[in-house]
Amino acid sequence: MEELDRHIVELLVADGRMSYTDLGKATGLSTSAVHQRVRRLEQRGVIRGYAAIIDPEAVGLSLTAFISVKPFDPSAPDDIADRLAEVPEIEACHSVAGDENYILKVRVATPIELEHLLGRIRSLAGVSTRTTVVLSTAYESRPPRV
Repeated sequence: MEELDRHIVELLVADGRMSYTDLGKATGLSTSAVHQRVRRLEQRGVIRGYAAIIDPEAVGLSLTAFISVKPFDPSAPDDIADRLAEVPEIEACHSVAGDENYILKVRVATPIELEHLLGRIRSLAGVSTRTTVVLSTAYESRPPRV
């Protein structure tokens, strides 16, 4: 990726609502040149989308937990991610190496909701779980270095 494209990506990571005019001023390009570069970055899949970043506590999701899961039957098909895809409390699902097969990042309002969610996950996916509750978060959703 060209240095100019990296700079555009860095600017958009910092402010996804930055206008093409402001991007042009920051990069020394014309508005139409920036628009073209951003469109190319989108087409190549470098920029996958734009989103609002929500404060989970502000919407009542004050409890974050990481749930490690592994199937009861190790020879069963690996379809855990598919089985859990429609569970809205699961924010992220990572396939991992180690004792467990997946680590899920979940957000709920209360410990009792977490308990109910664990039961749903176990029954939907046929897995055992190990849960770590987050006490505080120093930082998250850091963009990758480009």
